[in-house]
Amino acid sequence: MQQSFERLATDSHSNARRGRLTTAHGEIDTPTFMPVGTQGSVKGVSPRELHELNAQIVLGNTYHLFVRPGLDVLKHFGGLHNFMNWDGPLLTDSGGYQIFSLAKLRKITEQGVEFQNHIDGARAFISPEIAMEIQTLLGSDIAMALDECVPYPCEYDYAAESAEMTTRWAKRCREWKRRNAEMARPELADSMLFGIVQGGTFEDLRKESAQAIVDLDFAGYAIGGVSVGEPEEEMMRAVEWAEPFLPANKPRYAMGLGTPPQLLELIARGMDMFDCVLPTRLARNGTAFTAAGTINLKNAEFILDKNPIEENCACEACREFTRGYIRHLIKAEEILGLRLITLHNLHFYLNLMNQARAEIEKGTFDRFRKAFAAEYKTRDLLRVE
Repeated sequence: MQQSFERLATDSHSNARRGRLTTAHGEIDTPTFMPVGTQGSVKGVSPRELHELNAQIVLGNTYHLFVRPGLDVLKHFGGLHNFMNWDGPLLTDSGGYQIFSLAKLRKITEQGVEFQNHIDGARAFISPEIAMEIQTLLGSDIAMALDECVPYPCEYDYAAESAEMTTRWAKRCREWKRRNAEMARPELADSMLFGIVQGGTFEDLRKESAQAIVDLDFAGYAIGGVSVGEPEEEMMRAVEWAEPFLPANKPRYAMGLGTPPQLLELIARGMDMFDCVLPTRLARNGTAFTAAGTINLKNAEFILDKNPIEENCACEACREFTRGYIRHLIKAEEILGLRLITLHNLHFYLNLMNQARAEIEKGTFDRFRKAFAAEYKTRDLLRVE
């Protein structure tokens, strides 16, 4: 299968791009948002509903699926697509972030990471080669090279050593794929491998990492190690430092981001792909996204509110139910309430990407971005991976 990324339009006032990424399981229009299916499920949402929401790609988490249900189960079911009944494109991260943030008693060496998993403390080991083998078994359309994600704040020397090791691990991932593809493993011909840029909050390290990863010639490039506790301006700078080094004819993925205004700012900085747990995680706290900002439907002000979550929204929750009813469901701890807000939030994020694509095509993205930011009221949100 011929994989490809095609730029269809660019914005004259920013680095925003409208494109299309072709994978073995279908096309992805960019900029795109990937709902997070950490454990083989986007929390509370079925694959049929994801299709109805016009989600084109879903993210699965290598670390979580490796720990549970485990590789034997996933192999028995013929990979993650079959296991979760999702027939669209699937991206899997390498598990690096979760190993470093969730695993207990981890030991990082040149060979890989030895750790105790966060569920039962069982010892395990993941190397770049094992990360590739796991993602191949999952049937990923887009696999990520194993990286080390450093915390914030982080000392310069540690960030430098980590970025250099991430590059060496990326080279091993690429070599593993090349070697195994030559052994006539057909599933590898249908997958893409993305490299990940690291470097913490240091300009020279970000630039050096971007150049080193690009020199390895991956199918796409991700910027990792952002939204790990740093101020927003630091996050934006990390992207700005790396972006000039990323090839224009390859897709660019900003990992683990972000709020709606952040996504538009990152699109303006040349990013194409995003994932974030905010739409689903905040829904479980009763929080809904609207064009004016977030609202918490647990609040008493919505008891008698007959309006939908957002006027003129086409999602199921807004077409059929009132804020007052959804608040009742949340307060009564009825699962339907959480599901309805989740469906709305995912629709909001996916529709925002659809609007961004249309505005880039019309040449009006910069005006749209500024108007959106002016109307959107930022509130304190949970820090996410």
